[in-house]
Amino acid sequence: MSGLFISFEGNDGAGKSTQAVLLKEHFLKKGFAACLFREPGGSDISEKIREIILDNGNYKMKHLTEAYLYAAARCQLVYEKIMPALKGGQIVICDRFLDSSLVYQGIGRGLGISVVEDINKYAVGGLKPDLTFFLHLNPSEAIDRHREERELDRMENQKAYFHNRVYRGFLEIAEKEPNRIIKVEANRPLKVISEEIAEAAERFINERGL
Repeated sequence: MSGLFISFEGNDGAGKSTQAVLLKEHFLKKGFAACLFREPGGSDISEKIREIILDNGNYKMKHLTEAYLYAAARCQLVYEKIMPALKGGQIVICDRFLDSSLVYQGIGRGLGISVVEDINKYAVGGLKPDLTFFLHLNPSEAIDRHREERELDRMENQKAYFHNRVYRGFLEIAEKEPNRIIKVEANRPLKVISEEIAEAAERFINERGL
């Protein structure tokens, strides 16, 4: 693959989606071929699975079912959209990827990281982001942002202790892979954050000679 794969991670409400859009726009202005997908979702089939996962009416969903649904949506996105774009030399930006499942289902739900890795082994086909931006924000502050904007979905509506476990999980993963995961303080002005991310992404591209 000749493209570049960048993911955005963090608790719900940390600002990932906004920064992912801004980074894509930055690359397009620079003349790069760039595309943006979200998880779960990004393809017709994956978006339908997303509706099932996030539906507040599905409160009886088992944790393992949830993990498999995320993997199924990811599998479709990877093989239908992401891999072809990377092979075509594009910069692929993804609003969440496997790290989210490792944290939300592996740590937050208590399934264990190794279990979630096994579930996703064939779903991602060995694909891993080249660079990941972790938007770091206190989980209670992050979820309050969403609550002010719209009705919360099934995952966002989880108890505070769950979001705290997810937050600690992201910190743990970021510490394990400092060369891939860049921690970005998200409690700052939008422009300041976007400029920092754009500079880091361009530096990464230059260092890799891409």
